[in-house]
Amino acid sequence: MKRQNAQPISNILQRYLREEGLESPLNEYRLIQSWEAVLGQGIARYTGRMFIKNQTLHVHLTSPALRQDLQMARKSLVHRLNEAVGAQVIADIVFY
Repeated sequence: MKRQNAQPISNILQRYLREEGLESPLNEYRLIQSWEAVLGQGIARYTGRMFIKNQTLHVHLTSPALRQDLQMARKSLVHRLNEAVGAQVIADIVFY
């Protein structure tokens, strides 16, 4: 017997996460985890602590030269990181 209101499990999980307020924290975690995949292992080596606060990704870099280079490409990085997650998670990046 076929059910009339069958839904894919992905839709049910997404709705549950949204209703429980877990969608944003999960997307933030996924964005931070995608840093190395998006920027590469070379840049990830110089990356320290990262966190997201008020839709701003805060990244500690150990190389001042790299910090300056990434500062120039900030808008592009925001787009690429959000695209990797598939959602609008951050609006800006601050390097320190």
